[in-house]
Amino acid sequence: MNAEMKEAINAIAADKGMKPDVLYAVLADALESAYKKMPGAYEYAWVTIDPDTMEYRVIAQELDDEGEPYGDEFEVTPDNFGRIAALAFKQVLVQGIREEEREQKYEEYAGREGDIVTGIIQQSDSRYTLLDLGRVEALLPRAEQVPNERPDSNTRIKAYIVEVRKTAKGPQIVVSRTHPGLIKRLFELEVPEIADGIVEIRSCAREPGHRTKIAVWSNDPNVDPVGACVGASGARVRMIVNELRGEKIDIVPFSEEPEEFVSKALSPAKVKEVRIDMETGTADVIVPDYQLSLAIGKEGQNARLSARLTGWRIDIKSETQQAEEDAYESVDWAEGEWIVDPETGEQVWQPAEGGPALSAEEWGATSESDSGGEEVSDSGGEEVSDSGGEEVSDSGGEEVSDSGGEEITTQIETDKDSSEDSPEEDGLASTNG
Repeated sequence: MNAEMKEAINAIAADKGMKPDVLYAVLADALESAYKKMPGAYEYAWVTIDPDTMEYRVIAQELDDEGEPYGDEFEVTPDNFGRIAALAFKQVLVQGIREEEREQKYEEYAGREGDIVTGIIQQSDSRYTLLDLGRVEALLPRAEQVPNERPDSNTRIKAYIVEVRKTAKGPQIVVSRTHPGLIKRLFELEVPEIADGIVEIRSCAREPGHRTKIAVWSNDPNVDPVGACVGASGARVRMIVNELRGEKIDIVPFSEEPEEFVSKALSPAKVKEVRIDMETGTADVIVPDYQLSLAIGKEGQNARLSARLTGWRIDIKSETQQAEEDAYESVDWAEGEWIVDPETGEQVWQPAEGGPALSAEEWGATSESDSGGEEVSDSGGEEVSDSGGEEVSDSGGEEVSDSGGEEITTQIETDKDSSEDSPEEDGLASTNG
């Protein structure tokens, strides 16, 4: 029987992919449990098994009043323990094997958090999708799935391991299709330079199912990081796009200079100037007018991803907008603020240097008087000037002047020949003179 049991243990170990020592430990635990159920059994006892001869012995030790073992060890193996061993082995073997399999599965995936796995879709419902990874199943929650991505059953997909939980029924592996780490792992699979550490992915920003931006850096000056990721005719990045079901990927070079990094991150838009404010962490980006919509992107997606990629708060303006702001800031405005008069409830202007508050009408009159006057000129030659008097002149030769009194002068210029033709016209001229 010992030889048959040894062969059975070795066969089961080979079939389950376990070590025979593990099954020997399971058998020893089963025999120990069976012995302690026998009448008159020692409380502190254990079982040893010789793997070569399959001989088992029950060893015991006395306990003192405090429950601590003392004295010499002695053998207490019952005479009919062989039949008990066979029954115990049969009862606990299946359970012991299952527990050991669950432990092995957990140990296999416990250290793989952050790794990528390939699974086959088994079933889907409103809560999660099950992926068959071979020996275990992985759980793909709805929150970790890409919106509008519904792969068919038995479809093979790649996923990112987010968490490995140890439960009574075995390991529970939670995977994701939306995690930015999935992008990095896919590039490691497709780009040998990234797997070897020559090219690094310094930053990644992703909106699952729509667009992804990554910033890459090369540790070798002879290697172009963007070209290495794109591949010949875009072959490398195309494989990743296909795996992500058509999600667009922008690859930009990483830079230590914030201005250059922000400018590259807004690709494909062309940036004219970047102004960095270190205190507020803001980057003011100026782009040509025709590039404004491209820089912002659809529903602000390009600007949003660029901000997450660079870590800067990006404010995008066109050249026209920036020129208007610069012109507005160059005006010397009077210092003060508009406040609400508690008595009248109307808005009044309170000068910063103090003094009485001004109503809107008074503030408007003061602004007009500060302008120094108004001058209007048209192509017809009419000119109006307000500087203590009014003067109007036109090309016809009529001039009106008002400066403390009223004077009207009319001059009609005629040719010398016409002035001598008619005495009536001469009389009229002399009278008006």
